[in-house]
Amino acid sequence: MKTILPGSTIGMVGGGQLGRMFAMAAASMGYDVVIFCESVDTPAAQVATRSVVGKLDDKDAIDAFAAQCNVITLEFENIPAETIARCSQFAPTFPSSSVLAAAQDRLVEKSTLRNADLSVTPFAEVKDAASLVAASQTLGWPLVVKTARSGYDGKGQYKVETADDADTVPWSSFDSWIAEKWVPFDCEVSVVVARRHDGVSECFPVFENSHANHVLDVSVVPATVSQAIENEARRIATIAAETLDVVGLLCVEFFVAGDQVMINEVAPRPHNSAHLTIEACHTSQFEQHVRAVCGLPLGSTSLRCGAAAMANLLGDLWVHDRRPPAWDSVLKDGAVSLHLYGKRTAKPGRKMGHLTITADSGNEAKERVLAARRMLS
Repeated sequence: MKTILPGSTIGMVGGGQLGRMFAMAAASMGYDVVIFCESVDTPAAQVATRSVVGKLDDKDAIDAFAAQCNVITLEFENIPAETIARCSQFAPTFPSSSVLAAAQDRLVEKSTLRNADLSVTPFAEVKDAASLVAASQTLGWPLVVKTARSGYDGKGQYKVETADDADTVPWSSFDSWIAEKWVPFDCEVSVVVARRHDGVSECFPVFENSHANHVLDVSVVPATVSQAIENEARRIATIAAETLDVVGLLCVEFFVAGDQVMINEVAPRPHNSAHLTIEACHTSQFEQHVRAVCGLPLGSTSLRCGAAAMANLLGDLWVHDRRPPAWDSVLKDGAVSLHLYGKRTAKPGRKMGHLTITADSGNEAKERVLAARRMLS
């Protein structure tokens, strides 16, 4: 593949906030960005050079989009693999349809990583209450039961405490399920690794993450883990990207328990936990995504500050008072960076934006970003 230089056109499949921030980074580097999405007013379409609107499995719409592009990428994994395969007939497309197909099935994904001798949460394929009880003989109780396909931010996931609760899972609603061992972890961390088509890769620092109601709430860098844990997480993330043959970005989410690092989930795209790289790192995850899929030299991922923290802004902030939050109040702290995604309708639990703050230490950054968010409510 030849290097795709600024002045070329990058195609982005998906119109959400990840596509929006990617398009903004690409435009600052001199690229045109074409968004393929299902609505004319998506967050990404608002800032892109142009957009093609249509169903993501519409062959005519796919062709009209892909014919405009010098290289194509995506912002979320729940896209038909056939769509990405069709795009690749027009331009290099990253990640590939085979990567997408693996990422869309937790059983395939975890089996692939386990077969590469990478530490993953122990799991088993299940299909009903009886098979779940059988899996418990090896995995123990409690278990986390997830749909093998679809589902994110806790959707399609159920914690099952005992055999008596096995029937509470809506087994008939999906064809395929995975049961994972409940891991009592010390903390959750993630690593985003960028990889080019020639195998050159670069990891960002380890981010420490906190969740609320299964949705990422706060991310902090640097993580409060040992250097050995940091090195191991970055090593595993790099091997995972190589194993899956990802070109672009791969986020690997880990459980840390004692001196053990265990893969929980992976996503072949930019990730919420790395939004703070816009302010915290010399190269943001979105610029790095551009560099990786275009075959450019990868940028420095080192921190340009002592620490940083990001807090998600959910639609609850709007819904609670039936009016927009007091942005002028939160911006009184000159170190706060506000990112809003252009979503027209606020709903409880919906990601509407985020705040980032830089500071000398992770604790200070986290305390200040949480204090800033409290001012909004």
